[in-house]
Amino acid sequence: MTQENTIGWNFSSSYLSLPDHFYAYTNPTPVQNPDWVIINEQLAEDLDLDVKLLTSREGLATLSGNRIPKDSKPIAQAYAGHQFGYFTMLGDGRAILLGEHQLKNGKQVDIQLKGAGKTPYSRGGDGRASLGPMLREFLISEAMHGLGIPTTRALAVVLTGEDVYREQALPGAIITRAASSHLRVGTFQYARKYGTEANLKRLADYAIARHFPQLEEKSNCYLAFLKEVVERQASLIAKWDLVGFVHGVMNTDNMTISGETIDYGPCAFIDRYEPATVFSSIDQHGRYAFNQQKPVAVWNLARLAEALLPILADEPKDAIHGAESLLNYFTEVYEEEWLTGMKAKLGFFAETDIHRSLIDQLLVLMKKFQADYTDTFRALTIGDFSKQNWFKSVEFQAWHKRWKGKLNDQSNSEEDIIALMKHSNPAIIPRNFQVEAVLKKAVNDRDYQPFKQFYQVLKDPYAYSEQQLSYTALPPNSDQLYQTFCGT
Repeated sequence: MTQENTIGWNFSSSYLSLPDHFYAYTNPTPVQNPDWVIINEQLAEDLDLDVKLLTSREGLATLSGNRIPKDSKPIAQAYAGHQFGYFTMLGDGRAILLGEHQLKNGKQVDIQLKGAGKTPYSRGGDGRASLGPMLREFLISEAMHGLGIPTTRALAVVLTGEDVYREQALPGAIITRAASSHLRVGTFQYARKYGTEANLKRLADYAIARHFPQLEEKSNCYLAFLKEVVERQASLIAKWDLVGFVHGVMNTDNMTISGETIDYGPCAFIDRYEPATVFSSIDQHGRYAFNQQKPVAVWNLARLAEALLPILADEPKDAIHGAESLLNYFTEVYEEEWLTGMKAKLGFFAETDIHRSLIDQLLVLMKKFQADYTDTFRALTIGDFSKQNWFKSVEFQAWHKRWKGKLNDQSNSEEDIIALMKHSNPAIIPRNFQVEAVLKKAVNDRDYQPFKQFYQVLKDPYAYSEQQLSYTALPPNSDQLYQTFCGT
């Protein structure tokens, strides 16, 4: 059933301008008894939606897939990708794009229902999702937004009133995801593998018009497009690494052209500083370990460059040379972003000239003593060294003295330095044991209050507020064996 546009939806479907093999018309499968779990009212306001109406039965019907908003033309998108290094045909197996919602400021935002039923790309799956993984995506994606990291956003999670069956019966749920777009590296791989060069150009032109319109007049807009994607991804991965975020499943279909983090399946944040940390239960060889995110991003971008080669230049050798130069450029952008960010975490302003060895030495010590990553920088920020015994070591004390001396060489005031560090070092992150605790209460007991309280304090992780103090607790030792699973 289609509803009138009372909530404020303003849908268009520019993606339908692409050849029809890029998508399949697919309506959500209606559910029996939908009910609210959580709604992101601030995001709803930012999307120019009427929050009161959105939280009504009318809004619930939309976000459960039982009603189609006016002017929405739901589709599932086709794409391909390398999953753990192996190429395969993919597509939205349980996600349905309602369309591009037009904001009053002219911005377009994809609105997608995830867990909304079977699509032509479900490959035998049921197209549904369970409550736990949908709440995880809601919590972590909004935490990432609070951390200032580009990400898809979560508008709501609703119960379907139906069970989904994995190893056991689980409560079904649907998440509503907002994104700049759902264009992926894998979308371009799909165009190259299964389409024509004309199709590839149309997709590239569409991506440029949507995300980088300033490039349309460039003499080689496609090479400029690749450069923009490289820059955004390099900046993104550096931001992940600075806060200790491990994506866990960096397949090429999970890398966006917009530079937003997408897909929060087996993601987690490191506690102890161990660069080789892997959380995902299916990542047996550490392909997507914490210290592999940078090289994997370059590998993924190389796959994008391969897909774009026919349109990057008239001569193949020129296309290859241009692509290789941009892939090498990734490291330059990453290093600048990461170094600037790490300097700020230690209280050094961008223009301050400090020797890289000061940073490297700290990281070596953190690895040696298995230091808690987030708490180390929190401690340096506020001078609270009570939580970790390694702060008493001779090695740390020597480093701390050297660090303090370098800080004092700056012309900036102590207040300015502390303010910079508080802006760069989160007081809290969604720690794995805390995430699991609130998810367990939500799924097993239908008690959403702990989840909502955690969500509220994660909105501003740099606040250093009294409400956040209880969330600064370090994890139990048993949490060091923490594993995550793809939420299917």
